[in-house]
Amino acid sequence: MVDIAIMGHGVVGSGVAEVVLKNADLIEARAKNGVNIKYILDLREFPGLSYSEKFTKDFNVILNDPEVRVVAEVMGGLHPAYEFTKALLEAGKSVVTSNKELVAEKGSELLKIAEEKNVNYLFEASVGGGIPVLRPIVQCLAANDIFEVQGILNGTTNYIMTQMVTKGVSFEEALAEAQRLGYAEKDPTADIEGHDACRKICILAALAFGKHVNPNIIHTEGITKITSADTQYADFAGCVIKLIGRAKRTEDGKCFVTVYPAMVSRKHQLAQVDDVFNAVLVRGDAVGDVMFYGRGAGKLPTASAVVADIVDCVKHLDARKYLSWEHVEDDFLTDYREATVKMCVRVKANECRESVKAEAEKLFGEILVLGRNGEPQDEIAFITPYAAEKSLLSQLEKLPGTVISTLRILD
Repeated sequence: MVDIAIMGHGVVGSGVAEVVLKNADLIEARAKNGVNIKYILDLREFPGLSYSEKFTKDFNVILNDPEVRVVAEVMGGLHPAYEFTKALLEAGKSVVTSNKELVAEKGSELLKIAEEKNVNYLFEASVGGGIPVLRPIVQCLAANDIFEVQGILNGTTNYIMTQMVTKGVSFEEALAEAQRLGYAEKDPTADIEGHDACRKICILAALAFGKHVNPNIIHTEGITKITSADTQYADFAGCVIKLIGRAKRTEDGKCFVTVYPAMVSRKHQLAQVDDVFNAVLVRGDAVGDVMFYGRGAGKLPTASAVVADIVDCVKHLDARKYLSWEHVEDDFLTDYREATVKMCVRVKANECRESVKAEAEKLFGEILVLGRNGEPQDEIAFITPYAAEKSLLSQLEKLPGTVISTLRILD
């Protein structure tokens, strides 16, 4: 029997306890050992539970108990999760987590400590919730040279965009509905501004390319500026709008990593991923495109991935698993504006639409003019040909009008 501890008894932590207790026999068979929850760390009181006697408010009880071999950190946030995790690893205990913020910012350091202490630091739940994606990238796709990862990495924003596209509602209306249904937090900033997706794509990029990606320097845009007019123009072009996290290696061996709303062709694999579902598309030189799809959050889906990591740790108490990446300087990343893209551009004409169209054709060559119901007479939307983003933005400054918005088109 292996003793474990759970740090945090919120949505995910309570789910971890539920899964471990409910599936005890199954877990024992697969881990080749029984799993006993010895402690649950939380400052709150939880009377009346079948395991209420397991709660402690003192982290040191867990840290100093040599019988605790594996700890699930499901507290969230950087502090004190970072300090607790570091201390546990240094004490020779394996740690599993769903904490994407911690893994994205401190993963390389914590993995190094785990390696030095011959223990495991596993975080399958940090990116896709219950979607198995990290193990397949590292194990099942190990024979591939992975050159790109792109995905819909946040269920809240995907639900909002789905409502805007299918029901024609505004961003504010879709957000309010998401909050009413419990898909969005009271403070949805981390989701709608793209920070959550940013942390996840950084973890995916680090695993795919073997080098740490600092989320604090990644170009990140949210969906707060997307309007119904944008979704209508996208529909005219045969596209939908999705918040996309993307990491792609360039020919010189560097990588660009971005998060932004993009127009996605309805023929693209990610276009059909709607509501609160997430999907990660991995591109390898041998396998081609592989997509992982499912619910990216929620109590039991996320707990499922956390407990799977616990099982892995119990099976490998005296051996390290496969996850690691190198800590490098930020020059591993290249300027995302050097990437070649198409853009959808909305312009308010100072004079007339035709003058803007004529000038756009001079600047970009062949363009595709879009339309929508109720389009104002002084507005024009068009899609540019492929060019470096930096060049496109420079050329847009020469247009005789005011650029209302630009949207990249995912290839």
